[in-house]
Amino acid sequence: MIGIKSIASYVPVEGVDNYAQGAKFGKDQDFIFGKIGSTFLPRKDASQETSDLCVEAVNALFAANPSLDPASIDALIVVTQNGDAEGLPHTSAIVQHKLGLSTGVAAFDISLGCSGYVYGLYAMKGFMEAAGLKNGLLITADPYSKIVDPEDRNTTMLFGDAATVTWMGEDARWSLGKSRFGTDGSGAEFLKVNDGLFFMNGRQVFNFALLKVPAHLHELIEASALVEADIDLYCIHQGSAAIVDAVARRFEEEPAKFIKDMTETGNTVSSSIPLLLEKHVLGSPHKRVALSGFGVGLSWGSAIIERVEN
Repeated sequence: MIGIKSIASYVPVEGVDNYAQGAKFGKDQDFIFGKIGSTFLPRKDASQETSDLCVEAVNALFAANPSLDPASIDALIVVTQNGDAEGLPHTSAIVQHKLGLSTGVAAFDISLGCSGYVYGLYAMKGFMEAAGLKNGLLITADPYSKIVDPEDRNTTMLFGDAATVTWMGEDARWSLGKSRFGTDGSGAEFLKVNDGLFFMNGRQVFNFALLKVPAHLHELIEASALVEADIDLYCIHQGSAAIVDAVARRFEEEPAKFIKDMTETGNTVSSSIPLLLEKHVLGSPHKRVALSGFGVGLSWGSAIIERVEN
């Protein structure tokens, strides 16, 4: 059964002091840390493309997993809405070439934002199992620095650049359990690009997250024949500190189980959940972790992953 074997990431060293940005817009440090949750926002170099971030993350994965032969990779998915150049060709094809992977690899992109990692996990699992593939790389890279207006106080203090890669294959340490997905295109106008610049209606997005995510997680737990106490951690999209805190408060007995870790990364879009998994889950003794991504679309996806006992 295809599951999660390892995760690696790339976060640019250079970036933006968010306290300085906040001062520019009349926001104090309490607001930046307490509501936004990020004091530093990593930014890719101007010469770097989305595919370059992907390659950095994959090279980190290969370095951490010497047993993984690049020649054995037979599936490659890149989750991004901000691919190389103008988005054609698909970024995964460019990544395949830059990594020198076999031309026999199946490579395609998934155009999803903050829900993209959860969707990507199940798309990769289903695709690999249906096609009989052995080793897949699920990459997330959505550098919003390409589309965020630095003069827009509603977005420029939120987003950081990063890339992650999840190695998926057989004999994995983490299996994919039940999942739930949703889409509401009537909210498309709340998160979109106009003339090359990103627009976000923050109030509408906050209300959407608070309405959908807690209910979605509760439905998922019930459908899995579990109770809240059975979940060791919740790794939800790190949209902002305010969103994570608000969702956690809807789980009155378990709020401390919601990981909040975006101080030096910001909102990294589809990379936020795998960054949490890499840091807080894969090497931990936790047995059952709930995931939830939500955002552009409007789109949302939740899932439970479980550690496989050897």
